[in-house]
Amino acid sequence: MSEQKQLLGARIKELRKEKGYTQQQLAELIDIDSKHLSKIEVGSSYPSLYNLEKITNILNIKMQDLFKFEHHKNRDELLKDMFVLLNNADDNCLKQAYKVLYDIIPN
Repeated sequence: MSEQKQLLGARIKELRKEKGYTQQQLAELIDIDSKHLSKIEVGSSYPSLYNLEKITNILNIKMQDLFKFEHHKNRDELLKDMFVLLNNADDNCLKQAYKVLYDIIPN
């Protein structure tokens, strides 16, 4: 299984649960078998573009929301990405980021 396929499936599952749908309910609404939706959510199958559009309409989200995987990255990937962001930030943004981190991370 590709990592992108797994991330997309996990994101669909996450958004489905946020909206309060069971797998069976969402499958019925997009007119696919619940087994097929299960395969999509575990990353063993890609949804068609047509089904992706139906999912976004039913969940009332934008297509791009399906591809927001940042919070599924591991610690090393997150630290690397944060370093790049902070390294490229101007002084004002760096100070703001410091304040936010200082407030949310226990000392």
